[in-house]
Amino acid sequence: MSAFEEYRFSPAQFSGVVRLFPIPNLVMFPNVMQPLRVFEPRYCELLRDAMDGDRFVTLAVLASGWQADYEGRPRLQPFACLGKVAACQECDDGTHNILLVGLRRVHLLKELPPTKAYREATALVCEDVYPPNQHERRAELKRELYGRLSEWLPGLPEVREQLGQLLHSTVSLGVLTDILSYALEIDSAEKEVLLSEANVHRRAELLLGHLAASPDEGHAVAGFPPDFSTN
Repeated sequence: MSAFEEYRFSPAQFSGVVRLFPIPNLVMFPNVMQPLRVFEPRYCELLRDAMDGDRFVTLAVLASGWQADYEGRPRLQPFACLGKVAACQECDDGTHNILLVGLRRVHLLKELPPTKAYREATALVCEDVYPPNQHERRAELKRELYGRLSEWLPGLPEVREQLGQLLHSTVSLGVLTDILSYALEIDSAEKEVLLSEANVHRRAELLLGHLAASPDEGHAVAGFPPDFSTN
């Protein structure tokens, strides 16, 4: 996608250590842009370090029960999204508005001992995996997604048309499933499963399974891009 050319990921850029920015009720995916407001002191420190370095920020997913220890180190889901700050605007009150580009899903391996106000962990980049010699199945999955989405969005012809253009474009199935997983109003727990799946065909099948199981829930698509996060 041309809008992301400047933010192509190179493994040589990645140190293997991620700055963790866990946000309640948000599951970030590669290949999308997410606006965020950064205002907690620990995350303002994280942002300063990122901007002074590689500009990488990793949006982690808080596990259930996080409310009891939000100010501390609540448990995280094992998969997260490595992102890069595309734009950063400092406000008069010291907070920041940023635009984050999702680059790769990462598997969090081990959290590091605390030396800063924010959390860090070692992580492994998970590249998309395509089953070999299954080009026809890949095309079939795209067609199935279009058919299922047409049923899911009967009252939104403009959105359906835009999604149809996306589905019939040269965008890869991996990128497509990430964009749809992010944009569709799907339960956070199911989004976490989609984020954890590096096998593109299985990810598409999981998405199709959700669309088939929830035929009456797909009357809306999350705003793209959404409003600034309040977390």
